[in-house]
Amino acid sequence: MIIKAFVIGHPINHSRSPLIHGNWLAQHAIAGSYEAIDVAPADLPAFFQRLRSGEFAGGNVTIPHKEAVFALCDSIDPLATTIGAVNTLVVNNGQVHGTNTDYLGFLGNLDAGAPGWDRAGRAAIVMGAGGAARAILVALKSRNIPVHLLNRTRSTADKLAREIGGAITAGALGDFNALAPGAGLVVNTTSIGMHGTRFKDLALDHLPDDALVTDIVYVPLVTPLLADARARGLRTVDGLGMLLHQAVPGFSAWFGVRPDVTPALRATIEAALEH
Repeated sequence: MIIKAFVIGHPINHSRSPLIHGNWLAQHAIAGSYEAIDVAPADLPAFFQRLRSGEFAGGNVTIPHKEAVFALCDSIDPLATTIGAVNTLVVNNGQVHGTNTDYLGFLGNLDAGAPGWDRAGRAAIVMGAGGAARAILVALKSRNIPVHLLNRTRSTADKLAREIGGAITAGALGDFNALAPGAGLVVNTTSIGMHGTRFKDLALDHLPDDALVTDIVYVPLVTPLLADARARGLRTVDGLGMLLHQAVPGFSAWFGVRPDVTPALRATIEAALEH
């Protein structure tokens, strides 16, 4: 019997997930399939009926459905509730369970790209307080790392810091230069870096020499922020690894094999990003 999985979104043709999971299916010689399915928002309830019928073992959820599926799942992982988004569905006995693997993807990417990054004992600076920041904050909280959450609109950062809880201090983007000397990690969760955009007036030279800079944007692979950090001699980790590592728990749940994020897989996805 072929085990079927999917990614749903609207639109969906941009998704790299079929390439990632297809690579793993072939590598492990699994009789399975992973397909991209365009599901309009109005058709989401009908798609969940297909799920409950046993057609699929589960799948991924991307824009614009990550919040909408909350009302349709039979159970939801508490961390997904905190993050406010579901990106992975697992079907068991006609019940659909929702979870979020983005925080695992973030941690897995840094653990692989900069081993020991969380042992410095310094605070992290997280830039941006939108939906993408939530999973990052949950991830850092799980490693007991204090966070300065900086956002263009300070009140948005205040609200998010209260919702996630823990050692999170809200501030404005303009606070970066004053906080930089005590930071061991800088994370960009905003869309700045895409389409040639860049941060203005970030004094990366104020950061400690062993600080790590990462960006969740992966198109382009080397954002202006990462390029500036490298020029300063700082360690960097790009955003592509987060996409690869967040896919691991879902594949494991659906197909019963825990796959590895290998250099060959990364090279395959990098090549696809160039087209």
